[in-house]
Amino acid sequence: MLHLHLHLAAVAVVLSMSCATAAADQRRPITLPGCPDKCGNISIPYPFGTKAGCYFDDTFSVTCNLSTTPPATLNDLLTLKGSGYYFGDQANPVGVRTSRSWWTVDLVDVDVARGEARVSMPVSSDCSVNESYHELNIATMSLNFSTTFLLSAARNVLVGVGQSVRARVDGDTSGTNYSAACNSLFDTPAVVRDGLCAGLGCCQAELAPGLVDVTPGMYHQSNGMWKPFPCTYSMVADRSWYKFSLQDLYGYRALDKRFAEGAPVVLDWAIRNGSCSAEGEPLPMACRSDNSRCVNATSGYGYLCKCKDGFDGNPYIPDGCQVQINIFVQTVQISIWATGSTSKGVRLIVKLPNPFMPLGYIDECALRQTQPELRDLYPCLGICKNKIGGYDCQCKFGMKRHGKNETCTPVFPIPALVAILGEEKDKDFFIKNGGPILEKVNNIKIFKKEELKAIIEPCNVIGKCGFGEVYKGLLQNQLVSIKKSINVDKSQEKQFANEIIIQSQVIHKNIVKLIGCCLEVDIPMLVYEFVPQGSLHDILHGSKKMSLSLGTRLNIAAGAAKGLSYMHSKTSTTILHGDINPGNILLDDNFDPKISDF
Repeated sequence: MLHLHLHLAAVAVVLSMSCATAAADQRRPITLPGCPDKCGNISIPYPFGTKAGCYFDDTFSVTCNLSTTPPATLNDLLTLKGSGYYFGDQANPVGVRTSRSWWTVDLVDVDVARGEARVSMPVSSDCSVNESYHELNIATMSLNFSTTFLLSAARNVLVGVGQSVRARVDGDTSGTNYSAACNSLFDTPAVVRDGLCAGLGCCQAELAPGLVDVTPGMYHQSNGMWKPFPCTYSMVADRSWYKFSLQDLYGYRALDKRFAEGAPVVLDWAIRNGSCSAEGEPLPMACRSDNSRCVNATSGYGYLCKCKDGFDGNPYIPDGCQVQINIFVQTVQISIWATGSTSKGVRLIVKLPNPFMPLGYIDECALRQTQPELRDLYPCLGICKNKIGGYDCQCKFGMKRHGKNETCTPVFPIPALVAILGEEKDKDFFIKNGGPILEKVNNIKIFKKEELKAIIEPCNVIGKCGFGEVYKGLLQNQLVSIKKSINVDKSQEKQFANEIIIQSQVIHKNIVKLIGCCLEVDIPMLVYEFVPQGSLHDILHGSKKMSLSLGTRLNIAAGAAKGLSYMHSKTSTTILHGDINPGNILLDDNFDPKISDF
């Protein structure tokens, strides 16, 4: 006779299966029964709503129009967009307004627990089209028509972006005029650091509490560097949102295009027509869940509803605050013992998902990685992407499928797919190596990988050293030398574009000229003019050893000194070579010196 013995390990079973299953299978409601809880992909939790009877009062009403992007707007908030111009070469430039229009404010998301809503606001810009003429685009957000919302001073900040910018924000707080400002200035891109907003290309200023309207803008000024850096920008934004990048400074209205939908702004909201009741008295009417509590608003007057400790959910709807389940065991191990009169006991171990884990607490993609035996339970024959309440299974680029269990199949024939993937990889290298910046620099040529392919052959190597190899070849009817490195300092990778810009500006007869570069490879290749006689070291001690007259020696010494002097004192950024030696002094056909490898 066969006997089965079940043993449940890893968790103590204290909840009934039916209750746990129901909690797992049913999404917690965020709005009133019969009311839409989404507008497109934007969640609309009560007290907000898109239909009459679905919001607390009119100030929380949301217009949902699925034909627009984004689809949701707050009805009582407005944005004023204005455009104009001024002449920067005037002693006191005065702006002239040419147009203005009012727009509704797009809703980004709502956080019930924090009493916050994020909306989008256009970026203000000041762009030079020549040495004098400036085009202005200025935005104002007004909260004056609503008593519910205030600009969050804790979560937002004024941000100015530009080579030379004096960003400002004007507004109104409690009927009093308000203004704040910050400054940013640099002379050369080499000093700018991506991700750092501290006065070099980017600046920030704190905001005062209680603001009900804001207008980010810039002080009018001339722009002597309008060709590489035509625009300056000003915006009020969520302080955790914007990551400064030097690339934002290049190109006409580059930041406007990058953030076409505007910058996210955090608004504090509260129930303004009341306050928390005294202890022992009934909760105010907005706090409708039995397990909710009332707290006074920290921004402006009024109150917010919160779930009591140990509960979470939406306190503004009946039964919205539910027991907070904190079960971190994601699988249950079931041991099955089989015994018989003629055999020894056999133990079979089966791991299953914990049935008491609420929906939304499971990271199916992580489970697939850490516990391969669960991959059948959470199938994905593509790229697994976790999301609240489940997961998505996406195919790699160039592939498609029709279900999670189906294999990803190529959209293109294999040879075409290989070519496309190769182009994508080249594009990734191009962007990583600063291509979007360098292609705007006039005196640098950007070469395709295919253009250099015939030169980068072993038979064309004319020099080798610790950094890599040097090749000689004919490129666009000009003899060139191409430097191909074998390694790169990863910590300096982001500064490559800045260094190339500086090198391209160094033009002197005694310095080897940088013609261009190839960026479609992991480590960029540099293209220089070809210097035929090789290095001074080769002439004095190497394969080309020969006797030089005193006049030639003096000419080489004087020319090298002139090149160094130019680098030290005549360039916009002081350049120190750091490794002057005969191997880095090249000689042309007339034995005139040219400094290389700086």
